[in-house]
Amino acid sequence: MIAIIKYNAGNIRSVQNALNRLGYESMITDDKTEILNADKVIFPGVGEASSAMKYLKDKGLDDVIKSIEKPMLGICLGLQLMCDYSEEGDTKCLGIFNTQVKKFPPKEKVPHIGWNSFAEVKGELFQHIKPESDMYYVHSYYAEKNEQTIATCNYIEPFATAIQHNNFYATQFHPEKSADVGTQLLKNFLEL
Repeated sequence: MIAIIKYNAGNIRSVQNALNRLGYESMITDDKTEILNADKVIFPGVGEASSAMKYLKDKGLDDVIKSIEKPMLGICLGLQLMCDYSEEGDTKCLGIFNTQVKKFPPKEKVPHIGWNSFAEVKGELFQHIKPESDMYYVHSYYAEKNEQTIATCNYIEPFATAIQHNNFYATQFHPEKSADVGTQLLKNFLEL
């Protein structure tokens, strides 16, 4: 069973629908035991960092997430909350990834919405995916590149669009909205 973490963030149902299309059963839950007993965990979301972190702390999910030993995939806000710190709401985050989340400077249109390619790809999450493939983005904040970065994207400036540390994976783009390439990435994660 795949647990999709519920924490009052948007876009959770579209992730569940993508898993259904791939033939996987999932549950949307904020129950600690269900999350820890799941075969895989997905931490998706569209929302605001400080209010999302408050919900996680109030439910005791911040410590649960850090203790997950099965493969876990953060998506968009999920990636940002897995970092050390976010400028959005001056938020101390989970600290799984050793990087900070910053707001895009207003040199271009913000938020970054639409299709964009990624580069500097490495790791099993990107098997059978061509470098420079396009993924779908919706975000105003980005994770800085760091030693755990497994793919980058360039919008205004280069940023970490995928990060991995041990069993924790995360993408800034939305694989559930990224057509065949996103479906392949979800499949790769589910087969880890």
